[in-house]
Amino acid sequence: MTTQVHFLVELTIHDGKFDDFNAIAQEMIAQTQQEPGAIRYEWCLSTDRKRCRIIETYANQDAVLAHINGPAVQQGVPKMLDVSKLDRFEVYGDPGPQATAMLAKVGAEIFSNWCGFSH
Repeated sequence: MTTQVHFLVELTIHDGKFDDFNAIAQEMIAQTQQEPGAIRYEWCLSTDRKRCRIIETYANQDAVLAHINGPAVQQGVPKMLDVSKLDRFEVYGDPGPQATAMLAKVGAEIFSNWCGFSH
């Protein structure tokens, strides 16, 4: 099994707040790009620009903690939640005990690796 950890975050953007949302997203992307072990950080937008999905992949538990404790989460997420609503937050893999506790506080549902393969 892989040590990678994946996040799926679903947000609904408040009416009239897309420009603010976009500015915050760009800042968070730039910050996450500098984090060690951040492998994938893709923001996908519905055609009506009202719903966003963020697909994230981290190399391991240390990378997850670096992200949670970094500026993208500590500074960006509160700003993001001023202009959007968190609809769903799923974590795939084992983020480790410390990150699991932190993620549970924000309502993340964790799905542990069960079976399968990764190339």
